[in-house]
Amino acid sequence: MADAPRPESVDNAPRRALVVRGGWDGHQPITITDLFLPFLKDQGFTVETSESLDVYEDAELLAATDLIVQCWTMGEITPEQSDGLAASVRAGTGLAGWHGGIVDSFRDDVGYQLLTGGQFLMHPPGFHDHDVHLVPERADHPVLRGLSDFRVHTEQYWLATDPLIDVLATTTFEPDDVRDRAVVMPAVWTRNWGAGRVFVSAVGHKPDDFDVPEVRALTERGLLWASR
Repeated sequence: MADAPRPESVDNAPRRALVVRGGWDGHQPITITDLFLPFLKDQGFTVETSESLDVYEDAELLAATDLIVQCWTMGEITPEQSDGLAASVRAGTGLAGWHGGIVDSFRDDVGYQLLTGGQFLMHPPGFHDHDVHLVPERADHPVLRGLSDFRVHTEQYWLATDPLIDVLATTTFEPDDVRDRAVVMPAVWTRNWGAGRVFVSAVGHKPDDFDVPEVRALTERGLLWASR
């Protein structure tokens, strides 16, 4: 799938990032998003944070935002908030996130799940070592270029995903007492949504997941890829 060019910022103005964080505390939404605020600022973004979903009803703010970074696990979103978020992405605002902060959000909102392209269903108990395999055909994608397969010690997400996502990396679930064969599961993907872009990584339950160089690199690159 070809990557469409992104428009330049008007008059070279700084890009604007909005970090929306909250929901279940187990994913440490403030601590983990704080890991990426210096990076975004170093990349020339002005950064605003919000700990309320009401920001998704502010059409003027969202229209002026180049990138939404969301880390909001579970919780409930109103129809107005969900529609505002989806409309802003369709109009060109990027959306990016990781783990439950983007694919275990607003479980009752099917429209949101269509926007992100995936929904968390389960993970095996606890943390365990597993490999993340980069899709060879996507090796030249800006999110992956120069990276290799890697291993993490964290939760491994089993997901329901949209066939229209562009899968960049996968993880394999081996057969067990429930599954009679190995299953290859998307772990990192992108998608287009109208004029906007969406980046999702299933890795990122805890802060030290991002100490793995490949996890940190592909997440940072994903934020930049998704941005207007």
